[in-house]
Amino acid sequence: MTGTEPRYIGIDVGTSVVKAAAFDPRGRTLAVESRPVGLAIHDGFVEQDMDELYGAVREVLAALGSDGVAFAGLTGQGDGVWLVDETGRPVRTAISWMDGRAHELVDTWLESGVFETVYRRTGSAMFPGCPGPVLAWLDRHDPASLDAATTALYCKDMVFQRLTGVRATDVSDASMPFLDPLTRAYCPEVVAALGLTHRAPLLAPVSDPVATAELPSGLRISNGPYDLAACALGAGVTRPGDGLLIVGTCLAALVATERLDLAGEPAGLHISTDRPGHWLRAMPAMVGTAALDWVLTTTTGVRHTEVDALLAATPPGANGVRVLPYFAPSGERAPFVEPRLRAELTGVSLETTPADLIRAVCEGIGFAARHCLEAAGLTGTLALCGGGTRSPAWMRLFADVLGRPVRIVEGEVGARGAVLAAARRFGTELDTAAWTAPTGIVEPDPAHAAHYAKAYEDHLTRLAAARTRARA
Repeated sequence: MTGTEPRYIGIDVGTSVVKAAAFDPRGRTLAVESRPVGLAIHDGFVEQDMDELYGAVREVLAALGSDGVAFAGLTGQGDGVWLVDETGRPVRTAISWMDGRAHELVDTWLESGVFETVYRRTGSAMFPGCPGPVLAWLDRHDPASLDAATTALYCKDMVFQRLTGVRATDVSDASMPFLDPLTRAYCPEVVAALGLTHRAPLLAPVSDPVATAELPSGLRISNGPYDLAACALGAGVTRPGDGLLIVGTCLAALVATERLDLAGEPAGLHISTDRPGHWLRAMPAMVGTAALDWVLTTTTGVRHTEVDALLAATPPGANGVRVLPYFAPSGERAPFVEPRLRAELTGVSLETTPADLIRAVCEGIGFAARHCLEAAGLTGTLALCGGGTRSPAWMRLFADVLGRPVRIVEGEVGARGAVLAAARRFGTELDTAAWTAPTGIVEPDPAHAAHYAKAYEDHLTRLAAARTRARA
């Protein structure tokens, strides 16, 4: 790189970490800055401090500097409710996508048919932490917060407004649950079905294409898409049938499609992209690395650095230990919605080792991933990204459980996608193939894949029984 080459910055406002990455014109990572951010979790409530997140964004941007930066792209966690006043300042703490307070509302809508009505109209299956249920809960239990707010934003939109003064969201974030995927505008019938017509002015204007602005420093910045769609761009998943599995706090399966299919069991969502007629069929499960983290800290005391060795220390099947890895307090949201579903651990005895527990959890997460990808319609290639890719042994396990080769895409994939989206918006030509090239390809072991094909069917049987118990 010469001193005259431009830099591009991608900002990813995550659930637990805020990151900013600088890239050169060929997509090589020049520097990464990150700051941890907190979550307040109690009694099914999960909230975040907006000022803390915004402060972290300012810090990572300052640490990277603005010299030679052509533009920045912004992405971040989706869902939840981020209530702000006319200046973009918070009127209360943000309610996270992980929040479970609205589960009774979702249960009621499941029974009454409202849930299915919304899905058939928008392609979005609501879950307790998405804006529809959360806003309806606030309207019933904390109307003063809604009265004090000017806008109910999503995370990255809150940051964008604080940085630029522009009040806007984009079609990807608005896809859950109010956006009509054909008109790319809010659906008044859905707003009315959730009893929120009187709160409709709180919904941010949908900017299509995504909004751009300029910071006081002169830096151009683009808002959106949110993290799932940004990761798909960063991993090069744009061809119909190709898929992406994000192995992060939640396990998100995405498949590119040009077909809007609102039949079948209501689950997941259709994320609108910056290309009309092109969607991401998304199954963003609540299960993910958080399940493994819980087992590591609560039951085994094992460090993350030991996971690979432990996976090698016990055979496929984990010596009979089996895990349904649905640990989230709000239950599961994809590829089905079951707010009361909880994790189950079976086959444990005094002979069970930490290695058995770890492998059983990793296998359970792999089965959940296979379920999501099948429901999303995967027919093409598959890329994997997220924090889980730091474990080579777990990536081999994923290839075996999924029974297919997986492309490993490492680094700041969301931030990379945010830059690619911004480049399109600002009319800058970047070599997409170079920016999205995999760091490796993992092939499945045929014998292990055959074992897991049978074990997956057992997983589905046990899951069906657990779902029945959850509804009792």
